[in-house]
Amino acid sequence: MNQFKATITIHGKIECVTGLHIGGSGTGYEIGGMDNPVIRNPHDGFPYIPGSSLKGKMRSMMEWAEGKVPADGSIYVSSENDDPISRIFGAPAEADRKSGPTRLIVRDALPDPKTRAMMENLEATQGLPKVEVKTEVTLNRITSKPPFGPRSMERVPVGSCFDFELVYAIYDVEGLNVKDTDLLDKVFFALRLVEDSALGGSTSRGSGQVRFHLGVPLVRTVADYKSGVKREKTPGSKAEPKEFTPLADYSPEKVSQLKARIEEQIP
Repeated sequence: MNQFKATITIHGKIECVTGLHIGGSGTGYEIGGMDNPVIRNPHDGFPYIPGSSLKGKMRSMMEWAEGKVPADGSIYVSSENDDPISRIFGAPAEADRKSGPTRLIVRDALPDPKTRAMMENLEATQGLPKVEVKTEVTLNRITSKPPFGPRSMERVPVGSCFDFELVYAIYDVEGLNVKDTDLLDKVFFALRLVEDSALGGSTSRGSGQVRFHLGVPLVRTVADYKSGVKREKTPGSKAEPKEFTPLADYSPEKVSQLKARIEEQIP
C-alpha cells in the first residue's frame, strides 16, 4: 500500500559571506531608479531568498555533479522511479513516473531579527534601501576607458543571515527499490555543492557566496501529526550562527545517524 510516513525538517541560517544579488522587478520606472534591484517582500520591503532560487541551484549543481546535464542544456528528467534527482526535486507532470510526490520542499528564506535590525539601520542612517548598492563598469581593453556609463545593482550586505527551511518527505511507495530515507544524503550533498558555488546573480564577479548553519533536524511521523505534538526548532531564529552546526561539520557519519533516528521513529 502507498503511504506517507514522515517529514524531516532541515532548518538553520544562510549566512551571506559576500554580497548577495537575487534579482526582482522594480515597482515602476523612474529617473535615477535602480536598474538591478533585489527581490523584496512587497509588504515590508525586506529582501528574501526565494525557495525556488535555492532549490533550483541545488538541483542544477547536483545534475552537473552526477553527470546528468543533457547535451542541449535542458533540465534533466528521468522516468526511472529510483532516480534520486527526479524523486527529490520533482519532474514534469507529463513524465511517466510512479514514484509519488516530489520529496523536497524548499521554503522562502526570510531575514532573521538581527539582520532586519541591521537593514533598518542602513535605511535610517545612510539612506540606503535596506541593502547596499554596488556600482560596476566595463573598461575598454586598450584605452581603459568605459565604453558606456556605470551600472548599479543592489546586494544584500555581507553578514546578513536568513532563516531557511527544507522539508523532506518520506513515502512508502510500491515498486521502489530505494527508500526515501536512503536518498537523504543527496540533500546534504546538494547543499555542500551550493556552499562551494554561489547563489543568485553576478556570482563570477564575487557575489553570492553563502554558508549554511544547521539546527537539529526535526522528525515528524504520521502519529505526531495526528496527536498534534509540538516540536520546536532548536536553535531558534534569534540564535547566532555560531550556535548552529556548520554544514562543513555535518559529515556523512552524522547524516547516517540522522537516518538511523528516522528509521527508529517510523513504524
